[in-house]
Amino acid sequence: MTAPSSTTTSHAVDAYTAAQQAQDAAVGHSSRTFRVWRGANGEGDFRDYTTEAMDGMVVLDALHQIQAEQAPDLALRWNCKAGKCGSCSAEINGKPKLMCMTRLDELPADEPVSVEPMRTFPHVRDLVTDVSWNFRVKPNITRFTPRAPDAPDGTWRVDQRDVDRVQEFRKCIECFLCQDVCHVLRDHHKHDEFIGPRFLVYAAALEMHPLDVADRTTQLKEAHGIGYCNITKCCTKVCPEGITITDNAIIPLKERVADQHFDPLRALVRLVRGKKKPG
Repeated sequence: MTAPSSTTTSHAVDAYTAAQQAQDAAVGHSSRTFRVWRGANGEGDFRDYTTEAMDGMVVLDALHQIQAEQAPDLALRWNCKAGKCGSCSAEINGKPKLMCMTRLDELPADEPVSVEPMRTFPHVRDLVTDVSWNFRVKPNITRFTPRAPDAPDGTWRVDQRDVDRVQEFRKCIECFLCQDVCHVLRDHHKHDEFIGPRFLVYAAALEMHPLDVADRTTQLKEAHGIGYCNITKCCTKVCPEGITITDNAIIPLKERVADQHFDPLRALVRLVRGKKKPG
């Protein structure tokens, strides 16, 4: 049998390569470069990885592929891959996003995709940050305090509009992207004085609840630092659940605080009452 010539073999390889490239193009295959932050405890740098990308992939898919093929020690958090657990928060091309909800076709194809950890919280390793501060903040907010039942059967009667008002706030998945982007926490590090937009939303859900009777205005003003928020709306822009954080939660809370503590008429009434002598 005559062995195939090198020219014939070369043509076969070229034909196979061309066919593979055509197939890849048909199904949307391409190579993408990811600039991923690597390091621990606040120290590290970006490292570049090139991997195959396909139509429909999200950033988390690509990072899993990089883990499987090039960097098995890459640390990142994820759980549901459905935009509901809030675990895979990161900064993608400089913007706080969920890795599982950021499609590659939404990002510039001719530039590396940068992925780095959230900057507002202590860095642990690679893309993982310590967000435990948030869980220490929540218990300090006055809990739900319902009024007494107003119906003979021991239940309550409420207006549907009041119920609807707080439903938006229940969508929060505690991804803490709003906390990450908030300049009071991110740039000024006021973690000991300001609870951040996520927990102002939580406080709003309680304050506006049609059954709740607790007054949190003094707490919001003094312990929770609501005055630090200057309503830039950056938190609203990054919320993956589309909660209108600034307009529907923070501004109404600010109005309640202002009415309670800065209204001159109320201040006059308190002054007069304070000067009244008993008896």
